[in-house]
Amino acid sequence: MSELDHPLPECPIARFLTVLDGPWATLIVRELLTGPKRFTELRAGLPGISPKTLSSRLRRFVLLGLVTRTAYPEIPPRVEYELTPAGARLEVVLATMGAWAEQDLPRTGAFPIEDR
Repeated sequence: MSELDHPLPECPIARFLTVLDGPWATLIVRELLTGPKRFTELRAGLPGISPKTLSSRLRRFVLLGLVTRTAYPEIPPRVEYELTPAGARLEVVLATMGAWAEQDLPRTGAFPIEDR
C-alpha cells in the first residue's frame, strides 16, 4: 500500500497542506523552480535535510505528478528531478507566501513555535 492509497481531503486547502506538509516540501519545490536538479544538488541547497526525507518527498512528488524523475543511461548513472507544469504553478503560491511573510512576520524577536 503506497502513501497515495489514502484519499485526499475534499477541501482544496486541506489537500494542498496534505501534499505540501512540513517545511521541506515547499523548500524542495523552491529549489526546483530554478530548473532540473540532481539529488546531490538538491541536498546542497537544503542544508539539514536527510537523504531519507529528500528521497521520500521526491518520490511522493513524482507519484502526485508534481515532479518528473529522469534517469539517464550513463556511467556513472545520472538522475534529474524537474517540476512538471503543475509543480511549476506552485511558484505563484510560494511568491505569495514570501510576500506575506515579508510584510506581516517579524524577522527578529520572540515567536512562539508551538502551543504547549
